[in-house]
Amino acid sequence: MDDLVPFGSRMYAQILVLLFVARGMDFLSTWVATPNLVLEGNPLAKKLGWKWGIPLNVALCFGFAFWPLPAIVISTTSVLVAARNFQSAWLMRSLGEQLYRTWHVERVQETSISLYLFCLFGQTVLTAAVGAGVILATNWGHRDEPVALAIGLGIIAYALAVAFYTLLGIVRLRRADKKEDPRKFLSQPFTPITAARDVDGN
Repeated sequence: MDDLVPFGSRMYAQILVLLFVARGMDFLSTWVATPNLVLEGNPLAKKLGWKWGIPLNVALCFGFAFWPLPAIVISTTSVLVAARNFQSAWLMRSLGEQLYRTWHVERVQETSISLYLFCLFGQTVLTAAVGAGVILATNWGHRDEPVALAIGLGIIAYALAVAFYTLLGIVRLRRADKKEDPRKFLSQPFTPITAARDVDGN
């Protein structure tokens, strides 16, 4: 599966369908949770919006369908992100994007930064450990099990994405607090905000 797949072949079509389903679930879960992208934690995706984000992802699906391993990695990560989004999407939609964001920030503000980060890294490290276990089962890629290897890498990529976008949200909030009132920022406990799309992060 390391070689390029010919365009129009049966395998190309299968991988393309896999990518469409995985990326489609990511988009669907995002739309259910935050149709106006108010809670979107990915700055690039938020800037592109639906108008440019959808055609760009369609083009990427056609492109990555040539490479089975990266396609499986992307599909695995996308499905996990979608599942994470669906977990709290009903609450986001019922409360409304702005109200949910305000409610969530208030809850985070009531939590110590050390506890917040401990739980974040506990979640991401344990998730990444599952991916590493899958990879380990393939003898770190030395066995002829490319699909399992790609799935393991996809799980690790998901864990890294959650950690990255959540920490990015914390950094952005910290900068905003400094601009608003430096003295208030120095005198009060640090208040983080989740990022990765705010489904606890999506």
